[in-house]
Amino acid sequence: MRVLRVFRILLVALLTAVHLPNAQAQPSVAPFAQRPAIENSLLAERLDELLPKLMREQNIDLWLVIAREYNDDPAFLSLVPKPRFTARRTTMLLFHDRGVEKGVERLTISRYPLGELYEPAWQGGDLDAQWRRLAELIEARDPNSIAINVSDTWPVADGLSHGLYKKLETALGPDLSARLVSSENLVVRWLETRIPAEIEVWQRAVAIARSTIAEAFSERVITPGVTTLGEVAWFIRERFEAAGLAPWFHPDVNRQWQGADYGKAEFLGAGYTQTIIRRGDLLHTDVGLCYLGLCTDTQEMGYVLKLGETAPPAGLVQAMATGNLWQDLLTSQFQTGRSGNEILAAAQELLHDRNIDHAIYTHPLGVFGHGPGPTIGMWDNQGPTPGRGDWLLFPMTGYAIEGRVTVAIPEWNNEPVQMKLEQSAVYDGDEVRYLSGRQTHLHVVR
Repeated sequence: MRVLRVFRILLVALLTAVHLPNAQAQPSVAPFAQRPAIENSLLAERLDELLPKLMREQNIDLWLVIAREYNDDPAFLSLVPKPRFTARRTTMLLFHDRGVEKGVERLTISRYPLGELYEPAWQGGDLDAQWRRLAELIEARDPNSIAINVSDTWPVADGLSHGLYKKLETALGPDLSARLVSSENLVVRWLETRIPAEIEVWQRAVAIARSTIAEAFSERVITPGVTTLGEVAWFIRERFEAAGLAPWFHPDVNRQWQGADYGKAEFLGAGYTQTIIRRGDLLHTDVGLCYLGLCTDTQEMGYVLKLGETAPPAGLVQAMATGNLWQDLLTSQFQTGRSGNEILAAAQELLHDRNIDHAIYTHPLGVFGHGPGPTIGMWDNQGPTPGRGDWLLFPMTGYAIEGRVTVAIPEWNNEPVQMKLEQSAVYDGDEVRYLSGRQTHLHVVR
């Protein structure tokens, strides 16, 4: 019944969706007023179905998430209904697994209610009374362990502040405090795992990002010799803002051109905003937006035709094909139970065998643009990543398949260029599936 409710809400949202101005090809997005209902239905299904499985997977019978206003735990907003932008005063969430038959009890010990998803367990009072009530609830449930959000490895699982930790220890006393353990594995699994209904809305977000890039890298936006890199970046940003879509970073737009010799540069970041785009430029952009609680991360390439050209040079076309082969070889190594470091090493072996000059810096994606989960290389470290690279691959997790290949271009006197690609995808347990396809041809500015 919960799944049916989610899809009914999604259907209504799509039927009444708004379109980005002056971009008829753009996918539609739900109006602001309908977004909380969609997100809350997804959250209800996650709390009802996913959280109990994950708590049992990690052998946790009680989990605490405590946040203060404007000093939120990174996991907090993924657990509470919308519209909500921060904790109110001190907000306490208690999750207690009562077993398969009774399920996970969800309590809030807070001055402000959190709606039907949480049962209020405190009638109000001063801050000392709130902490006493929390201790009473925990003592009555007598858990084997009390999981709290502290972690050396994962920032998203390190949300309990030192001040709150000291208050918690004081409230619990020595016996219960001795049962405190890190919830880091549970937090990572909660944040990295997607349910099928989330994939539906996530696909739309990725499609919006990709269609916006396609319009930005066209003659509708770019006039060679006039338009600057910064103007293209702001066009993308303004498209997102017009639809009420939050970017999680400002778009990067940069260029390579014959004679620049950028091919061997260690890293190509954002271009100088005032730089004018010229004919013969190889363009690159990196954009990320968030919609209905899920973020995207996309990099694509474009080419500005020279006068007399009707298509990009064959060398650049082949470079794109090499980039797609790099993606295929990398994603072929995604196997449940492999660590990020193991996936990296296996993919590198395949790529070296084919003499493909490459770098892999693929990362988890979801609630956060740079999410928790198995790190698969970093742009400045092509070897193992301690900690995050050791995390194992699980099904129903999202990734930005990110990296680059460096290819010599015959038409540019064999000067190398970087083909930098990134596409949002989900690993479903069998294979990596791109959420809205992937780039296989250069965008062309005529």
